[in-house]
Amino acid sequence: MPSKHRDVPGLAEVRRLTQKKRDAWWTVLLVDPVATPLVRQVAKRTRITPNQITWGALLLGLVAACCFARGEWHWLIAGAVVYHLSFILDCMDGKVARLTGQGSVFGAWLDYIFDRIRVMACAVALMGGQYHRTGNTFYIWLAAAVVFLDGMRYLNSLEIFKTRHTMRKQIKARLRAARRAENASRVAFMEDLLRDNPEADIEQDLRRAAEEGTRPFAAEDAGLPAAAEGAALLAEAEVEGVEPPAAAGITGPLAGAAATAPATGTVTAETPAPAATAPASTRVIDLHQEFRHRFPAYLRMRSFLLRHRVRTHLVSGIEFQMGVFIVGPLLDAIIPTTVVAGSLLLVFELAIVYKLLLSTRDFARTIDSFDRDAVTRAA
Repeated sequence: MPSKHRDVPGLAEVRRLTQKKRDAWWTVLLVDPVATPLVRQVAKRTRITPNQITWGALLLGLVAACCFARGEWHWLIAGAVVYHLSFILDCMDGKVARLTGQGSVFGAWLDYIFDRIRVMACAVALMGGQYHRTGNTFYIWLAAAVVFLDGMRYLNSLEIFKTRHTMRKQIKARLRAARRAENASRVAFMEDLLRDNPEADIEQDLRRAAEEGTRPFAAEDAGLPAAAEGAALLAEAEVEGVEPPAAAGITGPLAGAAATAPATGTVTAETPAPAATAPASTRVIDLHQEFRHRFPAYLRMRSFLLRHRVRTHLVSGIEFQMGVFIVGPLLDAIIPTTVVAGSLLLVFELAIVYKLLLSTRDFARTIDSFDRDAVTRAA
C-alpha cells in the first residue's frame, strides 16, 4: 500500500521554495516563522489543497468578525487573535501551492476575493460593535474608510504594475527593432539585475565603472544630468536576454548574479560573484534613476531591508489591516489606531505614485534616446 505522506524536503529548503524574496515586515517577523513549519507538515502529512486553506482563512476571518461585533474588550482580544490566525492561513495557501505545485489561476482569484470579503466583514463588524457600545457615529465613517482604503490600495497596486509592465514592453520592442536594424543592443533592466543581490555594494561598482571608463546605459543617456546615480535594488521580475554586464560597468556581486543567470534570463543570487564579461553592446536601463537621485538615502535603506527580506513599502495593505484588526482591538484604541494606520497607508501610497511619476520621466527619456539613435542610424 503506497504511503500517504508526500516526499517533502527539509525546513531550510521549504523556506527557500515558499518564502518570498521580499515581503511585508509583519509577515516576515510574525507570520513566516509560524506558517513555514506548518506548511511543511501540511504538505507532508495531509492532502489539504491550497483552496481548502483559503476557505479556512475566510471562515476564521468571519469568526473574528463575530467576535468584533460583540464590542466588549475581551471579545476584541479574541477577535484579534482569531484574525491573526486567519492571516496565517491566508499566507499558508500560497506557500502550499508553491511547495506542492498545486497553484492555479482560480486559486489566486479566490484568495484575492476572500481577502476583500474578510476585510469588509471585519470592518463592518468591528466598527458596528463599537458604535453599538458607544453610540459614536464616527465609527460608521471609520468602517467606510477602512473598506475604501483597502480597496484603493489593491487597485492602485494593480494599475501601477500594469503601467510598469507597459513601459518595459515598449522599451523591449524598441530594442528588438534596433536589433533588426543592425543586430545591436541587448537590454537588461538595472532593477532586475540588482534585485536578488542586496549584498552588492552599488556605489563601489559605480566608482569602479567610472575608473574603467565604462558605465551602465540609463536615463542620463537620454538627457538626465550625469550626476544622477542610477544603481539600486528593486522588486522581483525577470530579465529577458541578459548577458553578464561587467563590460557595461557592472562588477562585483551584481556581475556574478548576471554571469550565473540561467539561459532564460532570470537573475539569481544563489552563487558567488566571479568576474564576468559581457558584450559592450549590453544596455542596462534604470527606470528609477531620478527618484534615487533625489533621495540618495533610499538606496542604503532599501539594501538593508532587502537583506532581511523586508520590502521598503513599510505600510501596505497588510500592515494597515493588522493595525486596524489586531493592534487597535488589543489596545482597545480603535479610533486612533485606525486613523494612524490609514494615514500611513496614504503616505506610502502617495510615495509610490510619486515614484511612478519620476519613473515615467526616465521612461520618456529612454524612449527619446532610442528615437535619436534611429535617426542617427538612418543618417
